[in-house]
Amino acid sequence: MRHRRPTVADLLSMKGKRQLTMLRVVTLEEAEAAEKARIDLVSVPPALLGPEFREAAPSVFAFPGLEYGDHVTADDYIRAAFQALKAGGDAVYCAASLSTVRRMREEGIPVCGHVGLIPSKATWTGGFRAVGKTAAGALEIWRQTKALEEAGAFAAEIEVVPGEVAAAISARSSMLMLSMGAGTGCDAQYLFAEDVLGAHRGHYPRHAKTYRNFAAEYDRLQQERIAAFSEFAFDVRSGAYPEKGHLVGIEEKELSAFLSELEDGQSAG
Repeated sequence: MRHRRPTVADLLSMKGKRQLTMLRVVTLEEAEAAEKARIDLVSVPPALLGPEFREAAPSVFAFPGLEYGDHVTADDYIRAAFQALKAGGDAVYCAASLSTVRRMREEGIPVCGHVGLIPSKATWTGGFRAVGKTAAGALEIWRQTKALEEAGAFAAEIEVVPGEVAAAISARSSMLMLSMGAGTGCDAQYLFAEDVLGAHRGHYPRHAKTYRNFAAEYDRLQQERIAAFSEFAFDVRSGAYPEKGHLVGIEEKELSAFLSELEDGQSAG
């Protein structure tokens, strides 16, 4: 049975009442799995949205990400946001300036911001490392959170921040705080589907928890793919493929008539 997709108001009403679940999904198969697993929220690339996405995942709340650097002006972000919402998104993730967030909110666009470790701006905080481990650093995250809130964002991802710091900030913010490696004092726990599935052999961040080993399965399937291609090549070279059952038949009289016409045509030539 399908459930009604939550609204922004629904999500904000749940703040502090229960932990929400959130995944980054990038394929329709992952979106469908999130739907069937009753995941609450998903982050998606805008290109994934559309009728097929909503057929696969009708009741998950979707945040299409307006990637930092893909857009420049506030008008660019607003245009992209409306396109994403029209395609089936519920709110947009945006790491642009506060003035851009404010403009989007003025247009009624639900915006999720980002504080803590922001990968697209990590050069300002020392690279891909934890943020907020000092009093000064924690206060800066608090300042950023309040600024987003005042600009009109309804939610913010808070990434790789000490759990105690994130909990104190979440308790003092009206925004929905989405934890990526920032503890259970926030409102949602957010992981990438590829990390949950163990779908790669690269680095897994400290906060990731891997529940399956898809990388090994992909390796097995690749070996099966190579074996199947090799068997096909062998069959072609040996004459084992194609067999009669792979071909279209023709009645003997029709074949005879065809060949006769060919012979007559060659003779006339």
